Amino acid sequence: MTPDPVLTEIFFHKVTAITEEMAITLQRTARTTYVKEAGDFGCALATPAGRFFAYPKVLGVSGFLDSNVAPALAHVPDLEPGDVVITNHPYASEGLASHMPDLHLIRPIFADGRIVAHAWDFIHSADIGGGVPSSISPRFSDLFQEGFQIPPVKLVKAGRMNEDFLTLYRANCRVPEVNMGDIKAMLAALLVGERRVHDLVDQLGVEGFLAMQRDLVNYAAAKARAVQRLIPDGTWEFWDLLDDDYVSKVPVRVRCRMTAKDGAVHLDFTGSDPQVAAAYNIPTGGKRHPWLTLKLMHFVFSHDRTIPINHGMFEHVTVEAPAGTIVNPEPPAAVGIRSATAIRLNEAIVGALTRAKPGLMPAPSGGIMIPSVLVEQDPRTGRRNVMVLQSLVGGTGGREGADGVDGRDSSLANQRNTPIEKTEEEAAAIITEYALRPDSGGAGRWRGGTGVIFSVRIAREGSAVLGRGMERFVFRPWGIGGGRPGLPARVVVNLGREGERELGKLDVFHPRPGDVVTIMTPGGGGFGDPLERPAADVLTDVLDGHVSLGVALRDYGVVISGETIDAAATLAERARLAALRGPLPAFSFGPEREAWEAVFDDAAMLRLNAALMRIGAHARSERRRAIFEAVIPGLPRAGTVPLDELVGDVAEARARLAREIDSLEAALAGRAA
Repeated sequence: MTPDPVLTEIFFHKVTAITEEMAITLQRTARTTYVKEAGDFGCALATPAGRFFAYPKVLGVSGFLDSNVAPALAHVPDLEPGDVVITNHPYASEGLASHMPDLHLIRPIFADGRIVAHAWDFIHSADIGGGVPSSISPRFSDLFQEGFQIPPVKLVKAGRMNEDFLTLYRANCRVPEVNMGDIKAMLAALLVGERRVHDLVDQLGVEGFLAMQRDLVNYAAAKARAVQRLIPDGTWEFWDLLDDDYVSKVPVRVRCRMTAKDGAVHLDFTGSDPQVAAAYNIPTGGKRHPWLTLKLMHFVFSHDRTIPINHGMFEHVTVEAPAGTIVNPEPPAAVGIRSATAIRLNEAIVGALTRAKPGLMPAPSGGIMIPSVLVEQDPRTGRRNVMVLQSLVGGTGGREGADGVDGRDSSLANQRNTPIEKTEEEAAAIITEYALRPDSGGAGRWRGGTGVIFSVRIAREGSAVLGRGMERFVFRPWGIGGGRPGLPARVVVNLGREGERELGKLDVFHPRPGDVVTIMTPGGGGFGDPLERPAADVLTDVLDGHVSLGVALRDYGVVISGETIDAAATLAERARLAALRGPLPAFSFGPEREAWEAVFDDAAMLRLNAALMRIGAHARSERRRAIFEAVIPGLPRAGTVPLDELVGDVAEARARLAREIDSLEAALAGRAA
């Protein structure tokens, strides 16, 4: 029978409303600031097979739409009404939980003795044990360091709490009372979802309810494919770089080969670097996964805001993520900061889409999402309070027709700012600055959005500041079509005061009372020729404090005197700059990436990674590190010496790289013989 489009649309809005009511319930009853203020949570309804057929439009994290609860439920075969399954295990859940602070709950919904849907929610918990407060550190090498592992088990059995599990849980996290408040909010949200689904089943009947799920998913699939037909048929490749893996100064490369045909898209991540001995790995199970398909979801929804938000959006998307790579690690590889790699991976997809059709996508955003964490010790009780001060992001990239957004970036998750008043209510520390960062957005016909400056003054002895997801300190957010890259990130203690020093990428920093820690996030990449930006727009940027007079002159060729444009001088300066620069590049990566890829180009990296993948996972990281440090002997000092200086003689470095790869391949061939 042909689906009734009117009934399908009504069903779409009804089930979306159910998930939104679940989300409102969770957010309003949650305990932690990171959930109730920043919005790091999610709610959905899944089909009996485990894929999401209903999802809120704006509440909670948008990026987990392509999740699958079925692998987690496969570990709990004896489901019955009133059960709730909990997990945070990245490998047992096959990536449903992509790092362990994310607690996932699943409640099967029964009608007439059969499962007709699953209610799902998750929250990012304040702490799940492990080696540091808040449980996330870039230096961790395996899951055992990252906290309390929860394979899929019943938290609630036929309506009764599993007290034995809760005893173990409370003993393995630093703030059990706070976390339990969030778990109770999650349970309440699931109960709301179950009640509303039962109401709908009463109206439609079991078979009608299941049929409408299928119709809604098929409707979304058809609409998504229509949008994906905007991508020309063909194959395009792109790659991007993380600064390093934290335990060494070796950059980490992710690579995407995108093939499009009649609206079907295949994403092949072969050639991405092997998994690392740090927390940057993405646990995907080698299957289609939210961290691999997020940017396509953005692309589709940006072109069709009427599309139902469900897994049908991805039915014409396939992926290849080879086992043992950073996009499909072997357990027990650490995964705590998987989001940093996921952002870079999605920017590689942006590059591939841009190569397919320039103008199809904006320039990259600042490319980071830093949950800045403060740990304070109560002087009376000695207990430690763990809190996320702010989720810090950069600006978004410029796009054809519009500048990037200043100081906001929803490309990973639609999280919100945490009110400063709320932070200072819970902490003794004081936020001294939270402002837009001038000159950080890449210059362009459409300017990249600025990053932010965030400063906190420490009040108590024994405090610690932790940074997670810190990236873009070396390789800048790149520009498109002649647009310039954004500024890189910085972290400084006592900026402009006695004792000022650069901290670089933070793990755990122990400041003294009175110290001010400042985090500066990158701006987005620029889009289009900066010399074509209307001079009046540049003047507005200067007057608003987004662009300095020096950058207005250097990058835009606009001469400003007081609050007035010198039109004649501007015309002459723009003509001079245009004559000097030569043809505009399709992509402007910045001097750091250009210096690096002068040695480590795509062909060499594909060859090196193919060889490395033939080595056992445990030996692979050390061999990789040894090769890079042999090619660039000064690499361990990266960060204190500019990258182009470290590279030195490019021809000699390329020769050393070729010798290292030849040696590795010869050793592997000998072993095989």
